[in-house]
Amino acid sequence: MAFRIAQALSSIGKLALATAIGASLIAGDVAAQQKQPSPGSAKAIFGGVQLPTQGAPQPFGFYAKGCMAGAEALPTDGPNWQAMRLSRNRRWGNPAMLSTIEQLSRDAAKYDGWPGLLVGDIAQPRGGPMITGHASHQIGLDADIWLTPMPNFRMTAEQREALPFTTMLQKNAFLTINPNVWTPAHARLLMRAASYPQVERIFVNPAIKKKMCDTWTGDRTNLGKLRPEYGHDSHFHIRIKCPPGAANCKPQAPVVAGDGCDKSLAWWFSPAPWAKPKPPKPDAKPVKPREVMVSDLPKACQAVLDAPAVSSVRAATYGGPSAAEVLRAQPIDAPPAANDDELPDLGPVPDDKPAAQ
Repeated sequence: MAFRIAQALSSIGKLALATAIGASLIAGDVAAQQKQPSPGSAKAIFGGVQLPTQGAPQPFGFYAKGCMAGAEALPTDGPNWQAMRLSRNRRWGNPAMLSTIEQLSRDAAKYDGWPGLLVGDIAQPRGGPMITGHASHQIGLDADIWLTPMPNFRMTAEQREALPFTTMLQKNAFLTINPNVWTPAHARLLMRAASYPQVERIFVNPAIKKKMCDTWTGDRTNLGKLRPEYGHDSHFHIRIKCPPGAANCKPQAPVVAGDGCDKSLAWWFSPAPWAKPKPPKPDAKPVKPREVMVSDLPKACQAVLDAPAVSSVRAATYGGPSAAEVLRAQPIDAPPAANDDELPDLGPVPDDKPAAQ
């Protein structure tokens, strides 16, 4: 596998050119994600809702096309985690997702030498498409965990907004792990998360996947759950299965058998992901892109938007401010923090390759 990847890398040409191409594509994705949606779009409508619905938790639709009812907020602080970027108001999720985060925070601290989780985006109060940053995270069953260890003090809201992301990649080297940043504890954390039966996939940068393939000497049964995906070099993305009894939740195709350290990984290091799409035929009718509307989502999502909000938000169990207190202190339209270099989560297509550029 290493030989195939080396061959693929050589076929790209100069590393500087490959890096420049990648930066250009990513910049285009960021610009597209940051474009302000029209007031009637699903992004604008779901992004403007501040509180979840009353009633039992229910996911509706698919990870990248849906919404949710009865969401709960992850407390801002727990024994082994701290929630980040509170102004985004995106720490809402299905209770099954929150339980998974809490379980990982405990187990990683107890068994893997990981001091605690910094938890990024989960979902909006009623899920749905986000104005910026993600294509998935719409039904409360996705969560981003930073690859930065939690500090040994409770950060202020301001510190949580300003703390920069730390990439695991080496500067000026195409898809290469930085040995001064990556540690064995990172590997143990990822494999701990992958060991849970409810975890469907964990998205990581292709370079991280290759590092795990080359160096992980423990049980490799769950290594196949680590799926390569650009934009995950400073955090990893946990996706859990549809909870039992969630009849309106659309599952993703199961991960294929094996550890994923084969030609499917070599593809990410080849010129293929950077290839330009074929030009349309001269007589082809141009397709004008349009924004996703609420009517494009499952029918239940309109009812989710119309449902009454909870009258009060459960206070944080472990001592931090409640979600309602954060909302009062941090308006949800606060500008992005400086140094916020998080890359957009493109939402993988079913074969786990990036969407066409």
